Amino acid sequence: MSENSKKVVVFDYGFGNVRSAERALARVGADVEITRDFDRAMNADGLLVPGVGAFSACMDGLKRARGDWIVGRRLSGGRPVMGICVGMQILFERGIEHGVETEGLDEWPGTVGPLKADVVPHMGWNTVDAPEDSRLFADLDPEARYYFVHSYAAHDWTLEVTNAKIRAPKVTWSTHGERFVAAVENGALWATQFHPEKSGDAGAQLLTNWIETL
Repeated sequence: MSENSKKVVVFDYGFGNVRSAERALARVGADVEITRDFDRAMNADGLLVPGVGAFSACMDGLKRARGDWIVGRRLSGGRPVMGICVGMQILFERGIEHGVETEGLDEWPGTVGPLKADVVPHMGWNTVDAPEDSRLFADLDPEARYYFVHSYAAHDWTLEVTNAKIRAPKVTWSTHGERFVAAVENGALWATQFHPEKSGDAGAQLLTNWIETL
């Protein structure tokens, strides 16, 4: 591993494909560690928060591991964090599954709710509609496909930036039955609803783009 490799911690709170994320990040040159150690997670160049399963279970697991506090502290200091799948969903204000409402990390306003589509879950490859000036999707073909596995999503983006000195978030969309948020770039906080670690060469380029910002 190069001395200049970026140190990335995959946060292990019991609800994510940590091994596949580790392999994908190592493949693109990151110095990766899987841990829930507070100091290591705080001091890494980048923190990746995966997530699979139910919104409420992920939030419970994250809180037990003090991950909610770690994410908040890193972001308050402008330290990069990336969420994947449910690791993205819990960044919103709340999630509703089977009629049960759970508070999220509230980094972004809005509710994660069921996808309205003929076939659920949304499982497989799909394209996205990214902003032209996206750094996350830089050097990627607009027709590239990414791997999704989810039954819930954020359907709206309501965060408004009124301060001209603050860069507005970049929001990427996809469609399965209805339009939903597929990725967000918001200062030090980036996230994807799809799994870049399962998205082949396109996912590898996307992770490279993230690492280059660390």
